[in-house]
Amino acid sequence: MRRLEPVEGRSPLVAAEAVEKIERLERAIATVIKGKREAVRLGIVTLIAGGHLLIEDVPGVGKTTLAHALARALHCSFQRIQFTSDLLPSDVIGLSIYNQHSGVFEWKPGPIFANVVLADEINRTTPKTQSALLEAMAERHVTAEGVTHPLPAPFIVVATQNPIEHHGTYPLPESQLDRFMLRLRIGYPSADDEKEILRDREYNDPLNALRPVMSANEIVELQRSVADVSVDDALIDYLMRIVGATRDSEMLDLGVSPRGTLSLFRAAQALALTEERAYCIPDDIKRLVLPVFAHRILVSSRFASSLRRSEEAEAVLTEIMKTVSVPL
Repeated sequence: MRRLEPVEGRSPLVAAEAVEKIERLERAIATVIKGKREAVRLGIVTLIAGGHLLIEDVPGVGKTTLAHALARALHCSFQRIQFTSDLLPSDVIGLSIYNQHSGVFEWKPGPIFANVVLADEINRTTPKTQSALLEAMAERHVTAEGVTHPLPAPFIVVATQNPIEHHGTYPLPESQLDRFMLRLRIGYPSADDEKEILRDREYNDPLNALRPVMSANEIVELQRSVADVSVDDALIDYLMRIVGATRDSEMLDLGVSPRGTLSLFRAAQALALTEERAYCIPDDIKRLVLPVFAHRILVSSRFASSLRRSEEAEAVLTEIMKTVSVPL
């Protein structure tokens, strides 16, 4: 195993241990998710960068399975919320219930109070219920009836949605999308990978055999290690030129927000750590621009095409990347 370069305030040994933990987690998830190394890697990047993940793809390709595999590989609390049109904010956050014996109202926390929260088919619930997640995702606490309740650490929301169904769905508003650090698509497996999936599930579901390989404390420690990864000023300037180009582009009505800038910065640090480096390189930025920025920008109606919104955004970002000089 290659050793990371020494990081100020952290020994090379600790850095090597961080890499070993990440590799162990990736191997565990890969026993369930076949042939999708990039999707698994980006899911881990989101986790150790302290962000939230939106998985958007057609039905049946493993969106929910990836979320379950990530949760089962962690020795953490897990809750699944099935978002439906009749789901209420209190069904997510919790509520106070009057106790007739004690004569007082008692707080009953909702499923949001878990380390890993699966928001399944998040776009099938109303905007009012979707907004119940905003404070939790941004602030790591929820406020109910004037009282603030902290959420456990680590805390990650993994949301899934189907991009092609419109009946009975409520598209996520920009403010909600901006809370997700990354959006990824899994895609169809190759013929060989799909054959392996069939063989693996011939008698048992490999998800049932998946055991935790990382504790909550280890995740928090990895998140601290991510902050130690160095980012050269030239790379920061490169990142800012990309962000500025999205804000100045006549093709976009909405450019990347400061939260998006910070998300790419932190995700690049996390990606470098998963690649066994204590420093970022330009490829880290380029590799993450689409999954971090595409869901945050809004293509102008003047340049709309037959492509889906996500595909239009990716096309614009790809063109912007061609115009921004890469630091040497």
